Amino acid sequence: MTARAPGDKMWSDRDAQRFVRFFEQATGFRPYPYQMRMALMPGLPRFVRVHTGAGKTAAAALAWLWRRRFAADGVRSATPRRLVYCLPGRGLVEQTRDNVVQWLFNLGLLGGAAQIDDSGPKDRVCRYEPGWDAAGLIAVSVTAGGADGDGWDIHPERDAVLVGTQDMLLSRALNRGYGMSRYRRPLHFGLLNNDSLWVFDEVQLMGEGLPTTAQLDAFREKAGHFGPAASIWMGSALDPEWLRTADFEPGGDGGQVITLGDEDRAAGALRERMAAGKPVARARMTMGDIALAGEILSRHLAGTRTLAVVNTVERALALHRAIAKREPPARLVLVHSQFRPPDRLRALEALLGEPGPSGTIAVSTQVIEAGADVSARLLFTEMAPWDALVQRFGRCNRTGAEKNPRIFWVDLPADDRKRRRMALPYELEDLLRARKILTGVSDGSPFNLPDAPTPRKKSQLLRRRDITDLFDTAPELSGPDADISRYIRGGPETDVSVFWRDLPPEGPEPFDRFPGRDELCPVPAADIRNLIAGRCIEAWAPDQLDGAWTPLSPESPLHSGMNILLRSQAGMYSEETGWDISSTRPVPPVAAERRKDSVSYDEDTFARTAWATIAGHSDEVVRAVRVLAGGIEGVDAWLPALLEAARWHDAGKAHPAFQAKLRLDMAPDSIDGPAAKAPEDAWLPPLGPDSPRDGGGRLHFRHELASGLLALQAGRDDLVAYLAAAHHGKVRTSLRALPDEWRPPEEGRRYARGVWDGDGIGEIDLGGGTKSRAARLDLGLMDLGDGPRGPSWTARVLGLRDRPDLGIFRLAFLEALLKAADERASGGTV
Repeated sequence: MTARAPGDKMWSDRDAQRFVRFFEQATGFRPYPYQMRMALMPGLPRFVRVHTGAGKTAAAALAWLWRRRFAADGVRSATPRRLVYCLPGRGLVEQTRDNVVQWLFNLGLLGGAAQIDDSGPKDRVCRYEPGWDAAGLIAVSVTAGGADGDGWDIHPERDAVLVGTQDMLLSRALNRGYGMSRYRRPLHFGLLNNDSLWVFDEVQLMGEGLPTTAQLDAFREKAGHFGPAASIWMGSALDPEWLRTADFEPGGDGGQVITLGDEDRAAGALRERMAAGKPVARARMTMGDIALAGEILSRHLAGTRTLAVVNTVERALALHRAIAKREPPARLVLVHSQFRPPDRLRALEALLGEPGPSGTIAVSTQVIEAGADVSARLLFTEMAPWDALVQRFGRCNRTGAEKNPRIFWVDLPADDRKRRRMALPYELEDLLRARKILTGVSDGSPFNLPDAPTPRKKSQLLRRRDITDLFDTAPELSGPDADISRYIRGGPETDVSVFWRDLPPEGPEPFDRFPGRDELCPVPAADIRNLIAGRCIEAWAPDQLDGAWTPLSPESPLHSGMNILLRSQAGMYSEETGWDISSTRPVPPVAAERRKDSVSYDEDTFARTAWATIAGHSDEVVRAVRVLAGGIEGVDAWLPALLEAARWHDAGKAHPAFQAKLRLDMAPDSIDGPAAKAPEDAWLPPLGPDSPRDGGGRLHFRHELASGLLALQAGRDDLVAYLAAAHHGKVRTSLRALPDEWRPPEEGRRYARGVWDGDGIGEIDLGGGTKSRAARLDLGLMDLGDGPRGPSWTARVLGLRDRPDLGIFRLAFLEALLKAADERASGGTV
């Protein structure tokens, strides 16, 4: 006996039974037929068009896990080792993470430490710390802004699940990761574009990010990648034609579409959910009418959950205040995107918790639309595009167990000017279209709603030239980096992230700690600009070059993903209501994490470990490269270059300018040769523009540039030289002097990144029998065109980037492997 879906190859009864046992162990439930098809069909689907509440997250995550770990060998090797689960908004990232953690925990495959509360009707993840110490286990990481390195990016050889928003994940896939050190961006760029399965959930909510996902998928296929790479787009109203672009053809090979078939519609548990009745009617009040608070309270029933969804944070705050003033006995919860993560989690836990005797009333913005596994008896929703309304309706009587469920939609005001103002952030035309559909809807159950996807507009399209240009991560010294927000979310609003610290009167220290993810609160950039100009609040952002905190003025450019520091005394935030410019209470700071990566250009963060010579450390990095590269499809052909680059990557530390950073008199006798590593107390204070110049050190000296030059001068090829020079993300496509860099005394002598033309370096033992002969560094490669040593540095790097057998994504992945190996060796975790 076999099971099959139309157009699919058959799978055996034994495979079906094995998957059912696997799924039941993970979730406690029997899989729906479509969930089984996703896991057992010959190839991965491209598109999943399934109603909200039908278990898409479990379908995608467990299909990936089954294929990666339990399917036949050929299927396993064709399944990427990283699952990248991309959500349109912040609100449900942690809930999705916890679901995957719970499933892996139940299967005995979870990497890291999880605290599971099993005392209630449903198990709950109370705490989880990813861990990478046990081979074969799978850790789950949340990709967010701030100093959030939990180790996923230095374990590229491990299976992993990454969960994040389109802002954080797509910005990293474009080499401009929001809220992270600019020097770590190439690492994430390389890993996310190779050996990764991207799953995009609720794509109808992604805006301009949706065509970008299609373009990236097309570019990966055309430019090439290491390991398998694929994308799955999921949504309750998904139309594959939304993905059609100049470079992406939705009907190409492997373009299968998963939908609910007759078997699914007949399945008892799914039918109960999808056909659960929820009458729909118009509310008495209109959008913006604060009297809506009274209507909500009059219809709320004790012991149940009521959910009100509005379209802006401003209106959510106003409605929450209006309800709170009436002092209802029910627990009152506010959920929106402008919270610090710990406070948002507390709000979500209150929303998802069982209603007490008086019940729960929750006011939310659109964050509730994408994947929230919450069921309300009573739902109020402002008018929104039809796709968004379908998602919101899915939060009412989600399980089919609510008694007397009701949905009320809040109409647009009659006045035309007010109507256009209230329509924001949506297009009024999309709301009027949804309103016309709603007039014929009396029941909000998924099986009874009309199929009427909102037309998609594509105004900004990422092209091949754009992604190629983004390979260069050098700071734009004349201003901010190119704005990629038009490729990620679109619209007029730009978000920045703010955090609060107790600061002395003179402001932050020059190199105060980089914010951790728990400190950061996303807010509209327009709010910050208005507050600086109108209230003259003090705000600081990290300098493009040295990471020091620079005061912002009303004219300072603000860009997406920017981290901005405020004084705790400035207020404008409440742990209960989130970002609130009317709040004057001081904001309690969140304990800052220890910074895990360089923020300033001169830092040598990963060199601050136990004493080690260049030879000893290079031996460890070579060993780490062999561990990391093993088993990744396609890397073997490039392994000799990687190993050679590992030998040369720290050769430049023999330069006197690097050795001058250290208190070498503290080195033990075992350090026989130039030091590559030293403990924290053996480092001299960092140099500044006004530091004395007679100590041998140089401002902005980068040892890895010297390493790349030495490798080239020793006859190594361009790839080896580039990887050696690029492994800290600070020397990559171009060689140029930095604005306040120290100049050599001789007129016309070339200089860049603290290296001066003609600098002499003696013979160096690189370990493994490799030695670098004494040499004088030649910076002729700074010049454009060909010189005595051949093409310029930039021409060599662009040649590697554009090589048909290498290309932009493979080159970035090799770069990431060497950086990960260096960090693993530095941390002693090879």
